[in-house]
Amino acid sequence: MKKLPLLFCAFLLSGAAVYAQQSSQKQQMISMADKTLDLAVRQYKLMMQHVPDSVLPRTTNSKDGSFVTAKTNWWTAGFYPGTLWYLYEYSKDNALKQEALKRTAQVEVEKNNKGTHDLGFMLYCSAGNAYRITKDPKYKEVLLTSARSLSTRFNPTVGCIKSWDHGKWQFPVIIDNMMNLELLNWATRVSKDPSFDRISRTHANTTMKHHFRKDYSSFHVIGYDTTNGAVLARNTAQGANDTSAWSRGQAWGLYGYTMMYRDTKNKAYLAQAQHIADYILNHPRMPEDLIPYWDYDAPGIPNAPRDASAGAVAASALLELSRYTKGETSTRYWNAAEKMLVSLSSPAYLAKEGDNNNFILMHSVGSIPHNSEVDVPLTYADYYFVEALLRYKQWVK
Repeated sequence: MKKLPLLFCAFLLSGAAVYAQQSSQKQQMISMADKTLDLAVRQYKLMMQHVPDSVLPRTTNSKDGSFVTAKTNWWTAGFYPGTLWYLYEYSKDNALKQEALKRTAQVEVEKNNKGTHDLGFMLYCSAGNAYRITKDPKYKEVLLTSARSLSTRFNPTVGCIKSWDHGKWQFPVIIDNMMNLELLNWATRVSKDPSFDRISRTHANTTMKHHFRKDYSSFHVIGYDTTNGAVLARNTAQGANDTSAWSRGQAWGLYGYTMMYRDTKNKAYLAQAQHIADYILNHPRMPEDLIPYWDYDAPGIPNAPRDASAGAVAASALLELSRYTKGETSTRYWNAAEKMLVSLSSPAYLAKEGDNNNFILMHSVGSIPHNSEVDVPLTYADYYFVEALLRYKQWVK
């Protein structure tokens, strides 16, 4: 039998060693994800015991540590039932399913709410996950009604869905609104009604044209003129200033355009998502652990508060974006998301069991300019963190 050259044998052994190391690292990550999700299950089963029937979890009071709740018409109402559905999907724990059913039914009343742009957050995260997991047709009707209600806020002259019915703007549109387009995309597929698709794409295209600077950072609020669609103002509400890059806004944009590419296969949306991802990951003020400051231009960096919610949203988006890209680019996005999840699963951000009013993550920021929800847990941080962990487990190779 002919002997293999020593150099070739060494090459094979080296390759085997690398593969073994990668396999070990992968198993460690999966184990970490499972351990974190197990903690999340226990936390939410504890939370279930003290949420009043008439309201839903929102955050913690930064002054006295008390549990803060919200009514069903608050924009975050859908995240608690949505997280319950995700955790039930992971654990198959029937207690979580029963609470998810109860809380999803509670939020369903908002399907007729035409006074908010956040019906995607409110109903797609709750009833959308319920329909996906249970296939119960009643949720289909809830979602289609919600999509029709959301569509009433679209202005064809502006080319966008109106965000707020308050404030100094004639027709305000915030970058967050990209997230609510997923409801319309779902409605397009299910109903075959082209109006949902037209509204979703038009809003995404208008936002891509006006919401982003040359470096692909995002303004928070664009004020439009309803008579001709012209841009009247470019401002912030929750960022450091009108020219700053509010970190959760960057994450909303990243997630939104990644989702739009998934649902439409329009390569312009994929390119936009990549530009936003590269802005985030290349930012000179991105911390080493990849959990951003509340604003990339925040005063006081490196002592400015972090925003775990921005990290959670970005991690979930980057995992998905890595699937639509190739080679080193795909690997970079995946690895960045992985590092974000490692950071969020560490004691620096992950609550201890029984603490943090039973929310999963600590250290998020709602709005520093309004002195609201500063360095506290946030229900949507938990939702996107759990989503990212489940995506990681599903997509890891």
